[in-house]
Amino acid sequence: MRNIRLTIAYDGTDFCGWQRQDNDRTVQGVIEQALEKMHGSQVNMSGSGRTDSGVHAAGQAANFLTEIDSIPEDRFAPALNTLLPHDVRILDSREEDSNFHARFSAVSRTYRYYFILGAVLPHERLYNQRLFRLPCLKTLNAYGRLLLGETDCSIFSAASDTSSSKHRYIYRSSFFIEGNRLIFEICANAFLRKMVRSVAGTFLHYEEKHTPQKKLQEIINTANRSLAGPTLPPHGLFLWKVEY
Repeated sequence: MRNIRLTIAYDGTDFCGWQRQDNDRTVQGVIEQALEKMHGSQVNMSGSGRTDSGVHAAGQAANFLTEIDSIPEDRFAPALNTLLPHDVRILDSREEDSNFHARFSAVSRTYRYYFILGAVLPHERLYNQRLFRLPCLKTLNAYGRLLLGETDCSIFSAASDTSSSKHRYIYRSSFFIEGNRLIFEICANAFLRKMVRSVAGTFLHYEEKHTPQKKLQEIINTANRSLAGPTLPPHGLFLWKVEY
């Protein structure tokens, strides 16, 4: 059996998230349907992690096992793209060793949340959250540094998250400007459910209240979910890349 890794981009607008579901359209589901057409039998695929309904991806990763030996590793991508809908694209395909697993072999995952400062054009509204002010980048990045290293992220965890541990190791957490966009980028070994949207919403909430960095650290340390800021909508969030 060959082990094929895929790099995947998708527009999450019309999907009920990544994970396969019986009665809803999901990214995993439509790719597995394409794999079934290619193989003539059911093929199960493993993703690097789940994205929620409405969340997009520029660099999701997944792998599947195949007995097909007539297709070179780099040709699985274009072959699958001919079978996929317009809102999913396979960017790259490569063969890995038998021990590779898209989820368990991942070293880090990077997410980006996009904000537009000012008016939103119609074609931008599904991929950016609108901000009506320019927040203080110095304050936001001071907040971001509070999360670096191993951090108890309980305050940012959705009630539906069933993870046994809420500790995550965060490598980067920063805000920057590109044109008329404010971008929040965070990289960690793994994430809790809705964690990125909660972190971004919490930082903006407390920045607007001019909360000192030390005070926000105390709030995070409480692990009290009720003290977090709003969880932002999914449409501004992108799974940016997965590293191995």
